[in-house]
Amino acid sequence: MTDIRAFEGPQEAGFGDYVQLLKPRVMSLVVFTALVGILVAPVSVHPVLAFVSILFIALGGGASGALNMWWDADIDAVMRRTKNRPVPSGRVQSGEALGIGMGLSGLSVLMLGLASNWLAAGLLAFTIFFYVVIYSMWLKRSTPQNIVIGGAAGAFPPMIGWACATGAVSVESLLMFALIFMWTPPHFWALALFMKDDYSNAGVPMLTVTHGRRSTRKHILVYTILLAPVALAAGFTSIGGPIYMAMAAVLNAMFLRGAWRIWKRDEAMAEADNYAVEKSVFRFSLYYLFLLFGAFLAEAALRPYGFGGW
Repeated sequence: MTDIRAFEGPQEAGFGDYVQLLKPRVMSLVVFTALVGILVAPVSVHPVLAFVSILFIALGGGASGALNMWWDADIDAVMRRTKNRPVPSGRVQSGEALGIGMGLSGLSVLMLGLASNWLAAGLLAFTIFFYVVIYSMWLKRSTPQNIVIGGAAGAFPPMIGWACATGAVSVESLLMFALIFMWTPPHFWALALFMKDDYSNAGVPMLTVTHGRRSTRKHILVYTILLAPVALAAGFTSIGGPIYMAMAAVLNAMFLRGAWRIWKRDEAMAEADNYAVEKSVFRFSLYYLFLLFGAFLAEAALRPYGFGGW
């Protein structure tokens, strides 16, 4: 029997497709780390102003996601992980994604500037520009260091949140930025190891493609080692304290153990257990970042009672 679906055109986009266009999983990280940046800052922010600021930071993150999907539709279509996204699947037209991304970019930056301050708005504008132009349009398709340099885009939200509260950049906000920046490469390289041929099929020069999986495993270990002192250094600033330091010590020890296990394995071992270790380290890396930033929040929440901070 002939499948009549073969003669159907592209599916009509639903509300969920437009939500997916904004990369809600990435947006959740943007919102959380930006919120931490606001709440741990030494300047109190009115709850309404904090909510409005986070809303526009989230819209800026969503704008970046929409513009990234518009630009990367060709490579998303050949990768198993991304082929069902709204643009490559045809549910959302490329022009729609571009229009939504550009509109939300302008709206989010303008409204954040009016609601909070123009330093925060400028940082948000630069973040969108960096993610879309520097990372998506340039680095992603031209260098195996794409995720290293491009990771800066995901590291700006806590700095933006801090700027919303204080109108300034400080050592604390720079260290929160550095924490995410150094976390990004081992997080994504662990993913690249078990995504197999997705990146090579799409022509993306991920480290696994250009330098091989053995080199990628070594890089994961090196960057995880470099991440640990950055995470610990943040604990000695005004946003740190014993709770954070204890959490950082445990989580970095666990992350280092996972990176060491990845480094010791070869492809035969990884394929034999369907990349169980690599998948485990990738999942753990998500908890790692949320728990560390949660520890910053715990320190800030307990400090007025004499328990948090140094």
